[in-house]
Amino acid sequence: MTATGPGKSIAVLGGGITGLTAAYRLSQRGHRVRLFEQSGRLGGAIRTKMSDGWLAEAGPNTLQETPGIVALIRELGLESERVEAGAAAKNRFVVRDGKLIPLPLSPGALLASPLFSLRAKLRALTEIATSPRTRATDCSVADFARSHFGAELLDYAVQPFVSGIYAGDAEKLSLRHAFPKLWAAEQSHGSIIRGQIAAAKVRRAGGESAIPKIISFRRGLQALPDALTARLPANTVVLSARVERLIPGRSWQVMWRDAFAAEPRTENFDAVVVALPASSLASLAIGAGANEEPLRPLESIPHPPVSALFLGFRKEDVSHALGGFGALVPAREKRALLGVLFSSTLFPGRAPEGHVGLTVLAGGTFRPEIPRESPDEVLEAVRDDLRDLLGIKGAPVFLRHTFWPRAIPQYHLGYERPLQVIADCEQAHAGLFIGGQVRDGISLPNCLASGENLARRAVT
Repeated sequence: MTATGPGKSIAVLGGGITGLTAAYRLSQRGHRVRLFEQSGRLGGAIRTKMSDGWLAEAGPNTLQETPGIVALIRELGLESERVEAGAAAKNRFVVRDGKLIPLPLSPGALLASPLFSLRAKLRALTEIATSPRTRATDCSVADFARSHFGAELLDYAVQPFVSGIYAGDAEKLSLRHAFPKLWAAEQSHGSIIRGQIAAAKVRRAGGESAIPKIISFRRGLQALPDALTARLPANTVVLSARVERLIPGRSWQVMWRDAFAAEPRTENFDAVVVALPASSLASLAIGAGANEEPLRPLESIPHPPVSALFLGFRKEDVSHALGGFGALVPAREKRALLGVLFSSTLFPGRAPEGHVGLTVLAGGTFRPEIPRESPDEVLEAVRDDLRDLLGIKGAPVFLRHTFWPRAIPQYHLGYERPLQVIADCEQAHAGLFIGGQVRDGISLPNCLASGENLARRAVT
């Protein structure tokens, strides 16, 4: 695989959406790519399953459009497959005192909302007068929220939002690393409300929608990794391949083993792109000697477990109208649910006629014991919550369960230390490029952008 022409030979480790995007972009630009994936499939956490009229997502359920994603969809010929979330998706619900309450979307709605006390409403409305500030050190998301909006909005708006994204604890998450846009908005505008208004104006000035569109595809999000895979040259991908060691030198040696080989194989490359989860990075041997694992400290990054249940019900067995994106459950409510997405409201084709589909999430930092149970036990744990909050009666007519033992890396306070470990490893090994969820952000747009960035860096 060593380059003999103008293009480089590049190994890509990891067939999730980041590694897959990097491999696609590198091969498109004329470089010879070898993509190593330890499992038997590509796409990482993006998994769509279709059965008898049901369409269930095991991982991400939606994709927020950016200009780069719009361009990629066009490039991959997926425009006819693209579907926008329904108009009701703008409605979000939060549980308070055992009831689903709409999250207010305007100052008028905030004043009329039963979600917050009058004192909390006034505190939120006066936040717009906050002056810009430069923090000497990082702070937790919780401290940030309290300083801007008070404790009540932290409990019933910010912490549920954090749970919905990270399945984590706002008291521990770093503002600077987990929500860098909020960190920057505070420094430039002081008020987060003013910062959001300014960001919307910038998007409109650039020809974008003030509020980014939420999309998927007719065949689910897996259409995206499938389209990337279909455009890779033949013999690019090696599945069920466990990379055992990287040996730097004038060319990089990649030692790997597949399920059928008794001995490891070795291939040479000009550069190595690594888009692996933290646990795989931690155990990756780099160098010819024994016990050379420079990324071992990444093993300590917490990853709470999460269970995802896609549940199908007859429409008449659900009394709630499900007129929205879904509902988030604050930790203070002491329920088994992290949240629930109204999947069949979001996009068409998620449930057969006369039925509704829900994606129920359980576990995370506050209830890590629940996801480790069997699917029936997880369903039993959330059954009362579904009955109380959505008026569901009877058993689901369709169930698909996915357990993520290490769901999402937590960007806790002090996350600059693992980031420095990654930077030091790259600095010590020319031709090694590391990215993905552990470094560049956890969202699907973050991971796609990371793959594009890795491809640029590897050939620059």
